[in-house]
Amino acid sequence: MTQDELKQSVARAACEYVAAHLPRSAILGVGTGSTANFFIDAVAQIKQRIGGAVASSEATRARLEAHGIPVLDLNAVIDEGREMPIYVDGADEIDANLAMIKGGGAALTREKIVAAVAGKFICVCDESKLVTRLGKFPLPVEVIPMARAQVARALVALGGEPRLRAGVITDNGNIILDVHDLAIRDAILLEARINQITGVVTNGLFAARGADVLLLATPNGVKTLKAAS
Repeated sequence: MTQDELKQSVARAACEYVAAHLPRSAILGVGTGSTANFFIDAVAQIKQRIGGAVASSEATRARLEAHGIPVLDLNAVIDEGREMPIYVDGADEIDANLAMIKGGGAALTREKIVAAVAGKFICVCDESKLVTRLGKFPLPVEVIPMARAQVARALVALGGEPRLRAGVITDNGNIILDVHDLAIRDAILLEARINQITGVVTNGLFAARGADVLLLATPNGVKTLKAAS
């Protein structure tokens, strides 16, 4: 199977999961990226079951709206006391504890916000993304532009090699530093340490709030892994 075929198979599995577990007319959180796009296309077939979606990026918003799925403002959802039982998104890397690196699509901050609100985070990816230890994929860090140099210096002190992602501005108007060669031994601790650097908006480690369920596409079908309780 090609990688796109694997992504399509896991997107269909995620759609089936939503159909089985999302209460009718409930709100669905939707991530960003190529696998998330396949999921949006699949979930459009059951859009009558969904009360609306919260998008993690402007690109996701546009794709949802193109399918006629109403996109809701997260603040309004919370202010109205409504819940978002499920958030579906991909990962650039994920380990056996369902901690992830995300942000290859530069939507990490909004993805982290939506994930924080969701009842369950369902990660969808192909088996190439499952790793023994996080860190081969460079860690994205969203940074306020005026803080680029000093944040980069702090990331070097942590043992990484930060590189500016050229030509990329996030939906929040910020820049991305991709940090190479980080030794990620304690993902939760490193996530917190990087977020404490002044000028950092957030980083792409999703460890303090990892996935609850991983739907993993393989040539032999989609496997379901759950986080340890």
